Amino acid sequence: MKIPVGISNRHVHLTKEIYDKLFDIEITKRNDLSQKREFASNMTVTIETEKSKIDNVRVIGPLRDYNQVEILRSDAYILGINPPTRRSGELEYSENITLTTKKGKVTLKSCCICQEFHIHMNYDFAKIYNIKDKDIIKVLVNTSKKAIIFAHVKITENGVLEFQIDRDDANSLDLKQGDNVEILL
Repeated sequence: MKIPVGISNRHVHLTKEIYDKLFDIEITKRNDLSQKREFASNMTVTIETEKSKIDNVRVIGPLRDYNQVEILRSDAYILGINPPTRRSGELEYSENITLTTKKGKVTLKSCCICQEFHIHMNYDFAKIYNIKDKDIIKVLVNTSKKAIIFAHVKITENGVLEFQIDRDDANSLDLKQGDNVEILL
């Protein structure tokens, strides 16, 4: 079964408490993302370590109940850190990072990861194919760089069927936003 590819760039998810320390205004939407109710906001932060920094990192809305910074592996080299590759929300023993805006600066403990390959879907789709949250599914990439990848499943009520991969990994596999891959059920 073919499903679309969604390519993710570096971004941050913030709690209201941390957001309010960094911004004086309510979070506003720049554009919707492929997953229902998620959006790229107009707000950006600088992410910093002792070695380096990266400006204009997008804040993703809506606000969450945990803080998470998702970076690319190439960003990790620039920043001089070694974040684990994990599922969203699995932050234990991840990297610390500092977020800076014109308003303020906050250092977050155990919040920085690189994202794992994953497939978003909703409960109805999962039920039809007898798939459970966190299952591992084979994904066939059929570009000039043919590969079989293992991706975990992320099931949510409003999940939109999509294989999500970060920009570095997409580039290494010759994948572009909106390309299709095949899930092998």
